[in-house]
Amino acid sequence: MANPLKQLAGETAIYGLSSILARVLNFLFVPIYTRMLTQVQYGVVTEFMAYIAILQVVLVMGLETGSFRFANKEGADPKKVYSGALLSVFALNAAFLAAMIAFAGPIASALGYAGYESMIGYTAGILFCDSITAILFAKLRQDHKAVKFAVLKTVKILTETGSNLLLFFLFPRFCESHPGNVLTFFVSPTPDFTYPVFAIFVSCVVCLLLFLPDLLRFRLVFDRTVTRKMLLYSLPLMVAALPGVANDFLDRLLFRYFDVNSEAWRASLGVYQAAVKLAVIMNLFIQMFRYAAEPFFFQRARDKGSKELYAMVMEYFTAFCGLVFLGVILYIDVIGLFLGRDFRAGLGVVPIMLLSYMLLGMLFNVSMWYKLSEKTNMAIWITLAGLVVTAVVNVVFMPRYSYWASAFGHLGSYLVMFILSAALGAKYYPIPYRWGRILTIFVLMGIFYGASLLVSLAFPGPGIHWGQLGINTLLILGYVLCSFVLLRKRANLPVRG
Repeated sequence: MANPLKQLAGETAIYGLSSILARVLNFLFVPIYTRMLTQVQYGVVTEFMAYIAILQVVLVMGLETGSFRFANKEGADPKKVYSGALLSVFALNAAFLAAMIAFAGPIASALGYAGYESMIGYTAGILFCDSITAILFAKLRQDHKAVKFAVLKTVKILTETGSNLLLFFLFPRFCESHPGNVLTFFVSPTPDFTYPVFAIFVSCVVCLLLFLPDLLRFRLVFDRTVTRKMLLYSLPLMVAALPGVANDFLDRLLFRYFDVNSEAWRASLGVYQAAVKLAVIMNLFIQMFRYAAEPFFFQRARDKGSKELYAMVMEYFTAFCGLVFLGVILYIDVIGLFLGRDFRAGLGVVPIMLLSYMLLGMLFNVSMWYKLSEKTNMAIWITLAGLVVTAVVNVVFMPRYSYWASAFGHLGSYLVMFILSAALGAKYYPIPYRWGRILTIFVLMGIFYGASLLVSLAFPGPGIHWGQLGINTLLILGYVLCSFVLLRKRANLPVRG
């Protein structure tokens, strides 16, 4: 059997191809969004993306992880597992889609978007398609079909990208020469917040259509007992994930009620979201890692030495996240130019969000204990604690500090959840994490970040200083060297018995 860390790294790289493409293209659209949309319009897009993220957790019902767990049980029939998951998700989402379409008018008016009922329909359509394909993508991950997974994700991403380009750069001119064309029934003839959402809707429909051959070949074998047990396992994960994703996006929803500038809360939200986008590289790596690591952890659970392997994965993960943190912060003067001038006021929150996302990735690692030990109900209390921190920090401080409260709310919330999960994991499913090494990695990050701040004093004034960037590059190389020295002495890798 091949080196397990190499297997994990290889699948992470393949899954990451599509994730890298998605994040990179999303990042490259930030200059377009922040130059062709106003702060208010970009804030509206951010608000709807928050609704989609939260509702998707509910509509998938935790069955991605549940499918992995039950398909890998001894004597399990994967067809029954994935049939039950697919039928359950389809039934719930069909009902939700019908309700959203029926009540689109009242919902749009209640949100302050009367006349934009189509946004409610697009949101429901996105959720329907994404929830169905989430189970189908999970099946590909289970079968280690990483290449097919990446290809389908890439097509989806390119469809969204192409739709955005057509809408922003060609559609307005087409409408000028063809006023009143039927396409204006779906989107505005001039660039506004409907464009990004409609582009996502189109890509989700295309992705679902690409899965049709798989669906036609897939023989549904519904087993009520298996499905019931899987739902009992998965629904607590959904309930636990709901506070988690609400924790990630609650601040976006609270801007409407608590922002320091209540008359222009959408503008503040737009500035904040643009700055958060610059932390996308950290989030990218975490997503890549998660795709490959979740089935990897389950499949290795019965191996001798698996816990030592999990501890080793944590060390390498943390060290790489430190590299991402320094890479973004030490080149922030260049990266910040991606934002439109009106959106650069929020650059100060980027280091905070990078640390927050790093803690979130570490939380994923230490949270595997309750999934592997089937104590998923514990996840609810951990994530609820994080949600309380987020809510309190934003409600108390947002009226005075606006999006700064949002950034520190994320940091405090993820830190509390990480500490709780690590402490409970040590009691119920002890994994021999070497916390001294992990803490040393953070110390190294602080040392090299502090050195870069001292270097910046020698290059006063605005603008890009190439000498400073050169020194920062040497600092990053220094961090890589120190991390390598720290991690090179390790125990022998466990093998599958």
